[in-house]
Amino acid sequence: MFAGAISRTWKSAAIKAPLRTFAQAAGGKVQISNFEKDQHINYQRIEDNLAVVRKRLNRPMTLSEKVVYGHLDDPHNQDIERGKSYLKLRPDRVACQDATAQMALLQFMSAGLPNVAVPSTVHCDHLIEAQVGGDKDLLRAKDINKEVYDFLSSSCAKYGLGFWKPGSGIIHQIILENYAFPGGLMIGTDSHTPNAGGLGMVAIGVGGADAVDVMADIPWELKCPKVIGVKLTGKMSGWTSAKDVILKVAGILTVKGGTGAIVEYFGPGVDSLSCTGMATICNMGAEIGATTSLFPYNSRMADYLKATTRPYIADWANNFQHNLRADEGAHYDQVIEIDLNTLEPHINGPFTPDLATPLSKFKEAVKANDWPAKLEVGLIGSCTNSSYEDMSRSASIAKEALDHGLKTKSIFTITPGSEQIRATIERDGQMEVLNAAGGVVLANACGPCIGQWDRKDVPKGVKNSIITSYNRNFTGRNDANPQTHAFVASPEIVTAMTFAGDLTFDPTKDTLVGADGKPFKFSDPSGNELPPRGYDPGEETYQAPPTEKGNVQVMVSPTSNRLQLLEPFKKWDGKDMEDMPILIKVKGKCTTDHISMAGPWLKFRGHLDNISNNMLIGALNSENDAVNSIKNLYTGKYDAVPAVARDYKAREQPWIVIGDENYGEGSSREHAALEVRHLGGAAVITKSFARIHETNCKKQGLLPLTFANPADYEKISPFDRVSIRGLTSFQEGVPLTLHVKKEDGSSVDIKLNHTFNEDQIKWFKHGSALNQMAAKANATKA
Repeated sequence: MFAGAISRTWKSAAIKAPLRTFAQAAGGKVQISNFEKDQHINYQRIEDNLAVVRKRLNRPMTLSEKVVYGHLDDPHNQDIERGKSYLKLRPDRVACQDATAQMALLQFMSAGLPNVAVPSTVHCDHLIEAQVGGDKDLLRAKDINKEVYDFLSSSCAKYGLGFWKPGSGIIHQIILENYAFPGGLMIGTDSHTPNAGGLGMVAIGVGGADAVDVMADIPWELKCPKVIGVKLTGKMSGWTSAKDVILKVAGILTVKGGTGAIVEYFGPGVDSLSCTGMATICNMGAEIGATTSLFPYNSRMADYLKATTRPYIADWANNFQHNLRADEGAHYDQVIEIDLNTLEPHINGPFTPDLATPLSKFKEAVKANDWPAKLEVGLIGSCTNSSYEDMSRSASIAKEALDHGLKTKSIFTITPGSEQIRATIERDGQMEVLNAAGGVVLANACGPCIGQWDRKDVPKGVKNSIITSYNRNFTGRNDANPQTHAFVASPEIVTAMTFAGDLTFDPTKDTLVGADGKPFKFSDPSGNELPPRGYDPGEETYQAPPTEKGNVQVMVSPTSNRLQLLEPFKKWDGKDMEDMPILIKVKGKCTTDHISMAGPWLKFRGHLDNISNNMLIGALNSENDAVNSIKNLYTGKYDAVPAVARDYKAREQPWIVIGDENYGEGSSREHAALEVRHLGGAAVITKSFARIHETNCKKQGLLPLTFANPADYEKISPFDRVSIRGLTSFQEGVPLTLHVKKEDGSSVDIKLNHTFNEDQIKWFKHGSALNQMAAKANATKA
């Protein structure tokens, strides 16, 4: 039920200062992880900051406010206004996956610093393509990506980062198992970093340039988020799972309803969710555009911390729950209420993660929309749903089917989230059951979830359906086939459907026929939240930074087609931008997948020039409703988007992009901004932006601007010439002007808004945030 915006009376009397400090209760220091014994969580800073902020605000705070404001760089003087202020924060740690880490580390190297300033890790999970099965796929990935893995391994050793080797698992599962902690603040170079919110951590997906700032000990900037409250009541049962909570929320808020806000869960229903279930909900919160999602600390989190050998953190959290839950009377900008007693399983899709359909109505929707009813492939696992609980509940369904003599009718793949999960489900028997039922266990990696899938069963262009327990299902996301109808559900629903081979099958009501010819209906799924015998860590896959690193060399071959050292972007010339062509006017949804595709392009993530050959090749051209076909205004010929951009760049002609709503939603990949800048782009002008992409554009010296009146999008023709005026007096809060010169000689002026603040304007003037950082470093040396 949607409850709309609410207001409440502040209850300042409910705010009381704690009787003891973090240091007193924690015995002085709290170790940050089992792998970083010399690093500690600065709980005292959080407590001290909140004491200052409480006095200033004089009102109850939400949990997310406590965590965020507890990490302010300057709590005494920081402006704090939701949705308006830009906060300067000090995150506790940084996490990077291998595809984005390449560019992040190349940028960090350019800064000339000897060591990262905060605990940081790199995780090898994105470059492993699913082909035939886990072991063989991993060996193949190690071979073809050796140059990249060697670069990441050596640069981590050189600059003091922990390195998780290929085969370790997916970044977000590794973080949850080893690094997430209640009350912490982390940034990660992946949009699903919010997964750690399942352990009460504010974890935010960012671009690599933001990660470089934090690793360089520069305060990280975030627009003060609004707070959306989701009140959970009741208790889940039967086929309903934690995944169904976020599928329901996505249907309510849509892909942009969470933009600029932290989604904070509260209410009595929270305690019925496992820690990993809460992580699932936070993970997929990225699909509603939320800054992050967060749960209050409870006993389920304590159980998980103890199970993952971090009881010392659980002990601290138990003593300081006052800072790990919202104050009584805290105000939310919007509240949604979900009754878990009545929540039914949902299936979302196709082509967008916010098209939510209750399972009871899904059969009807399949028929009404002419979606392919035959289920070709069911895929479970990924960073969203690969916990011990998920695998156990799915295995219970598979075991019941096996007991009736059935194997899957659809192709069925299983992706363990980590080596620890893989080893544990192998030891405890779930893997044996899933294999016996016809499943193929893939490598501990992202695989098909991010398009790393060498799919052979259906030719590209053929209309077909798949169902996954993943988080994202944009067109072509999983297999690069725009005709694949990808649906998202819980792993137990996916597993059940693979035995039917039919999307119209409802496992809560319908029956299957066993090998004995008798019909049977699946029992409710079941499985342990945590392994009764504890986790099996499996193979050792972690590389700690060496104590002595004087002899460590980071090698990048000048002839490599995978890695390329960065050249600084040009500074702004101090003038307004005049008479520029529009490279492309984009029509409709344009995610970062459309701007910079993943899949086979992932191998070029460390080579900016090579990966720029995929720039905007998935975007729909408004002029001809075609992809990767635009008119070169100098030659009059149609060509691929990157080819035209390169021609303009060779002519030293800057260009702009015109975009639609929520431009740049999806993954955090900064290449979607870097490529535009590298090929000569000057500005991206849209109806609205997704948060991460807008920041990434600013970091790279681009101008992300929005139409003051979104209807002005219609006034632009792809063949207009445009000028951006007002840059010579560019300042915070003052709109710019787009002067549009039409083909017939007429012109029109359009008002453009921006969200640049004073510091971000300096990024633009220097040519990029990295240029400004280098300039400061050089000034200090001088």
